Amino acid sequence: QVQLVESGGGLVQAGGSLRLSCAASTTIFRFDAMGWYRQAPGKQRELVARITNGGSTNYHDSVKGRFTISRDNGKNTVYLQMNSLKPEDTAVYYCNANILRPASYDYWGQGTQVTVSS
Repeated sequence: QVQLVESGGGLVQAGGSLRLSCAASTTIFRFDAMGWYRQAPGKQRELVARITNGGSTNYHDSVKGRFTISRDNGKNTVYLQMNSLKPEDTAVYYCNANILRPASYDYWGQGTQVTVSS
């Protein structure tokens, strides 16, 4: 069974940086896309950034220009470089991996806490 292992979360002051990593427990196949979602207390989970195995990316408007998503397809690993962090970025960040065939399915990591202080 596929397991997504996240790391890199922590406490940082506003304006600082963190890099999140997410590695899948298998390298037998490549996911169609991997990305990051986040959820703050009392709020719904939202997409932060996503990247396909072809390199296409999309970002939440609030993080454009500050966050960069990248991946190592051979290792089924995805990274999120977060710069110029703001208190509004505070949330639990969840790694996501998606397959499209034979049917659409999402795998989720356990979440890693990111806290940005002012």
